[in-house]
Amino acid sequence: MLADIANLEVSMTTKTIASTEAQNNFGRILDDVIQNNNRYVIKRRNAPQAILLGLSDLERLLTANEIERKEIGAVIRELSPVYNLGEAVKQ
Repeated sequence: MLADIANLEVSMTTKTIASTEAQNNFGRILDDVIQNNNRYVIKRRNAPQAILLGLSDLERLLTANEIERKEIGAVIRELSPVYNLGEAVKQ
């Protein structure tokens, strides 16, 4: 899971939050990201849409080695909604 890959250099937690809750509590969430090195997966209609992470975390991800990049890519694909041709999308 993303929390396991987050342990590149600093222990951090990945939390999931609804977009409306993120909007209503943005200051608190931003403080949690900055002060506690946490990440947030933001969901809309119960599907992951975005990730909120700190600048130092982003820098680590951008400079990760090839193996770490592949692991991160696998986690992102796992979190991404999958749509099959001809299949109705729930909204």
